[in-house]
Amino acid sequence: MALRKNWTRDELFIVLNLYHKLTFGQMHARQVAVMQLAEKLARGANSVAMKLCNLASLDPALKLRGIKGLPGASKLDEMMWQEYHADLNETVPASEEAFRKLFSADENSTLEVIPKEGVKLRAKSPTGPTEVIVSVKQRRGQEYFRDAVLNNFGGRCGVTQLGLRELLIASHILPWGSHEKERLNVRNGLCLSRLHDAAFDRGLITFDEELRLLLSSRLKQELPQRAIAENFAAYAGERLVLPEDAAWPDLAFIAEHRARVFVG
Repeated sequence: MALRKNWTRDELFIVLNLYHKLTFGQMHARQVAVMQLAEKLARGANSVAMKLCNLASLDPALKLRGIKGLPGASKLDEMMWQEYHADLNETVPASEEAFRKLFSADENSTLEVIPKEGVKLRAKSPTGPTEVIVSVKQRRGQEYFRDAVLNNFGGRCGVTQLGLRELLIASHILPWGSHEKERLNVRNGLCLSRLHDAAFDRGLITFDEELRLLLSSRLKQELPQRAIAENFAAYAGERLVLPEDAAWPDLAFIAEHRARVFVG
């Protein structure tokens, strides 16, 4: 009989990265990304899936939705969960870099976790001279946040259900610049189309305490323009759409957005 291989800190550091890029219902041995990670770690897919579900038992965001995960999280699991979430601005970029290294992604490659397709490695598209230069650390954090938020919303805009990934934005509820602690918090993210992201950023739309879409007076003044009617008024009062096993956006963050930039 093969000996059971103990999990290491480095392995858990990478598993935690994937954990936040999947919803609870995707943490199973047939999930493509789980199988790919298991192969890279020289482990069985069942082992990785079970570890993901063990970690889910430690997740307060899932507990809010009545999702318990699997019992049996180890002391090391608990320690790594606390360490990982104590300072996301440090641990997330490092875990993203480790994840990329495991899948042999270089600086000329983009790496995404797309639940229906798995871990996808692609050549990076050429960029023009207007590209903003950011540190590797910041870029890794942004890459992680985008994957985690889009996947938390099932790869669709939470307002319109648009599913073209190229047209989706991982929107920050609390701004990146003024809320450093929450920059990489998945619950500080909304998956919105590029149009709705711009409207949310400028306070033209927001959501109420039930996550129903609210339109600003500025947008209402533009009715009955077809673009406003079809892209905004048609969805007014409807709840933000998330998978049943997703982590909810933080309602306190949404309330702060309403108070800070929205004019009803």
